[in-house]
Amino acid sequence: MILTIDLGTSATKAAVWNDRGIVNSGRAFLTTVHRGSGTAEQDPATWWPSVVDACAAAGTHCVAAVDAVVFASARQTFVPVSAGGEPVGAALVWSDRRAGAEASDLVASFGGVDAVRGLTGAVLDGAAVAAKVAWLASRQPERLAASTWILSPRDLMAWELTGTLATDTTLASATGLYDFDGREVPELVGAAAAMLPEVVEPDTVIGKVRPEQARILGVRAGIPVVIGAGDRPCEAVGTGASVERPMVAWGTTANVSVPLATLPDPIPRSLAITRSALGGWLLEGGLSGAGSVLAWVAALTGVSLEELGQKAATRPPGAGGLVALPWLGGARAPWWRDDARAGFVGAGFEHGPADLARAVLEAVAYDVARCLDAMVAAGVGPYSLAIGGSAATAPAWTDVLTGVTGLPAVQRRSGEAAMAGAALLASEALGVGFDLDRLDPVQTETTPLPETILRYAELRPSADRTAAAALGLTGALGLTGRVP
Repeated sequence: MILTIDLGTSATKAAVWNDRGIVNSGRAFLTTVHRGSGTAEQDPATWWPSVVDACAAAGTHCVAAVDAVVFASARQTFVPVSAGGEPVGAALVWSDRRAGAEASDLVASFGGVDAVRGLTGAVLDGAAVAAKVAWLASRQPERLAASTWILSPRDLMAWELTGTLATDTTLASATGLYDFDGREVPELVGAAAAMLPEVVEPDTVIGKVRPEQARILGVRAGIPVVIGAGDRPCEAVGTGASVERPMVAWGTTANVSVPLATLPDPIPRSLAITRSALGGWLLEGGLSGAGSVLAWVAALTGVSLEELGQKAATRPPGAGGLVALPWLGGARAPWWRDDARAGFVGAGFEHGPADLARAVLEAVAYDVARCLDAMVAAGVGPYSLAIGGSAATAPAWTDVLTGVTGLPAVQRRSGEAAMAGAALLASEALGVGFDLDRLDPVQTETTPLPETILRYAELRPSADRTAAAALGLTGALGLTGRVP
């Protein structure tokens, strides 16, 4: 059996798998602090306790029987760490966008967004690790001076488990610090020179669980630890995504990814390129919000997230004329605008929480559709979608997504595509070779109704105009952080 640990933004999840699926699972929630001005931070001291709590929730009897541990992880979150493994200050979460000015300076020094993307595959906005390293060097140089390493949550937790310091190709490629050949780009690495851990393949066994950590987690000492991969690359594996069937994930944010054997030429301007967990590449559009925006509406209205999701399913396409802009922390794909902000257009006295929630789901789906349009323009022709992530709090998501895109979708049984993909990686590393369709078979197939497709086709031009107008207004207000 394999223990998968998924270090997400909102929660750490643990699941025990055999070759027929999840035996048991658990989770522990994490807190992200937003203090305005693009701040998004976490206390790295909470990561290891969250791993312990998630494993305990998965059941000590199950965890004790596992034969290996493997990770999935959110990308682009990092913290400076001392030589002894102690975090130096708060972690900068992937959604932290304080480095907009630094991103603009780096982009300008390289001759523009396309030049950087053509070298690294990344879009250097305020959320990029390369930009945030430059921000730290400029604004908090004492933190870097007191640090030896720049590590993701997964890197730090794997070090805790095994005593081995490493990262993997999928996390490294999402930082904007490496070129397509996996070499550090000195001008982008900057102050992080000599602070980056060794980069290994996702199926690498990096060590064995140390006795003290084994006792705390309840696993057997000495079992192998596979480093694993980023959450989206793992989800692409766990959904069985392909060129014909891109993966669309719902989580704290949303993402659409297509695995490719070779680099596209040119790379679509609204998308990024990262390493795949199985070799090759991911052409992806990482959005800035999804579940996080719905949670914000829940907090704003006082309606529970579960009830809000259920209410959204009762509203018709178009949310009664309400259009959402889901860019609470700036807009990533396909817009790449640090200065974008969230809002609702068309609100009246007749609108309530159900309409707000429905409009959020539709706004996220429109951004997914825009990313898919860019993929089609690049010669990637989707015929259906593979749903990743867990939209348990948004039961209308799949219907909205398929209606907006006009594409059917399949969902697998577990709803935990990232951990399923990680389990598959570990099984390959150990020579077991789990089969995806046995491990996590397709359970649901959704085909959108023709009238729903037609209705969203009628609504989309208005949504596109609203988004474009809002982005123009944001620029007129003089908000900073726009990527050229």
